Amino acid sequence: MWDQKYIKELENRNAVRDAAGGEARVARQHEQGKMTARERVEYLFDKGTFVEIGAFQQSEAAYLPEKKRLPGDGVVTGYGKINGRLVYASSQDFTVNGGTLGAVHAQKICHAMDLAVKSRAPFICINDGGGARIEEGVHALDGYAEIFKRNTHASGLIPQISVVLGPCAGGACYSPAITDFIFMVENTAQMFITGPGVVKAVTGEQISAMDLGGAQVHKATSGVVHFAYSDDKSCLDGVRKLLGYLPQSAFERSPVTKFNYKDRSSQIQDLVPENAKRVFDVRQPISILVDEDSFFEVQPDFAKNVVVGFARIEGKAVGIVASQPQYLAGTLDIDASDKAARFIRFCDCFNIPLLTMADVPGYMPGKKQEYNGIIRHGAKLLYAYAEATVPKITLIMRKAFGGAYIAMDSKHLGSDYVLAWPIAQIAVMGAEGAVDIIHKKEIAAAADPKQARADFIAQYENEHLNPYIAASTGSIDEVVSPTETRARIIAAFNSLEANNPIPTECKKHGNVPL
Repeated sequence: MWDQKYIKELENRNAVRDAAGGEARVARQHEQGKMTARERVEYLFDKGTFVEIGAFQQSEAAYLPEKKRLPGDGVVTGYGKINGRLVYASSQDFTVNGGTLGAVHAQKICHAMDLAVKSRAPFICINDGGGARIEEGVHALDGYAEIFKRNTHASGLIPQISVVLGPCAGGACYSPAITDFIFMVENTAQMFITGPGVVKAVTGEQISAMDLGGAQVHKATSGVVHFAYSDDKSCLDGVRKLLGYLPQSAFERSPVTKFNYKDRSSQIQDLVPENAKRVFDVRQPISILVDEDSFFEVQPDFAKNVVVGFARIEGKAVGIVASQPQYLAGTLDIDASDKAARFIRFCDCFNIPLLTMADVPGYMPGKKQEYNGIIRHGAKLLYAYAEATVPKITLIMRKAFGGAYIAMDSKHLGSDYVLAWPIAQIAVMGAEGAVDIIHKKEIAAAADPKQARADFIAQYENEHLNPYIAASTGSIDEVVSPTETRARIIAAFNSLEANNPIPTECKKHGNVPL
């Protein structure tokens, strides 16, 4: 029989570990509406499955006084099950030295990341810390470099998700930036490279932490954040939801789930106006074509002129990229190109088929777009589609004009199967612009220029703006009615499934932050 002092010592050490930074600091965390590091992992993972790693590691005595050297060194790391599937995670503990990162703190995160890669399982990093630990100087900075390196090497190999539930400043921002998706909580989380104090000292500008790097800024203006929620629990629920669409690694496919589908395809003709100048919300036809309540939009508040997200069709995960006529008429601009391109590359990394829904009048014109590099940014979208090897299906809903027609995964760019509704219009440009160029002299010489222009527009629309010309040349594979669309999409994806092989030796590519 063992001497019980050994068991008692273990229990005492576990109690010290679980106490984190002490009752007062835990209470302060709760007062701010934040969960503790342990509460977060316990909530995120299936009940009773989380296993902690490195619970008793702590910073070296040379760096911190004894009272600050606590077990775990301010980060909880380990593994467990989420929805029954293996996941690794780290969770920074703000109650211990403000969650600052030192050498041991970084080692623990890196070890968990290494195990995630070896196990071919997703990695989740929960951020709530004050950045590099000043007392550890260059060793803290080196720790960040080790994390960034692993983020990069794991990119495109395993899904990486960052969850920002408190401060994330300076170099700490770059690990989330390299990962695939960033979740953020409103009101209690901030991300910025330099804080308000430095901004004021350098530029003279006075700005609050939230206005500089809060969730509202990053979800709508910078596009850094993919999902934003009101509190810790709803944010972690969102992480669990996202994981349900993703495979464990680049060497697997996403799980197939049970599904419900109620045929509402007859409503599409009422939701999508025949007049291409009238707007509609593309999320409505999306919801009709996919399994019930399965569409999960990514970056809904950024670059609203394009909609991207995950959905299920007959229980199988697909990625959707769709023009959004409600915003900027669905034109492609710099932000929309970046948003769509990175989403496409993620889906290609992880074997998720792509459905593109086009209703695009062109690229956004103007000096601002040209000066800021629409040529360079627009090329990212072309490159992403052309490079992707997953099954790709395109549905042209109404208009698809000019270079934007190509960029929304046209047949010759690489789409495997292109469908169009009977109201679709495909051309270099719309009728009005084309007529003003082609028939400029005839209109000017006409007795009634206004009527002549209208006649030429009607003639152009009748002769050129219909899907059958493109179908006759093979640029469109099939013209379908809205009621047939879902069935055709399903049949096409099923036929292409054999052409979506799973890599066996190496990943396709990383998911570089475009």
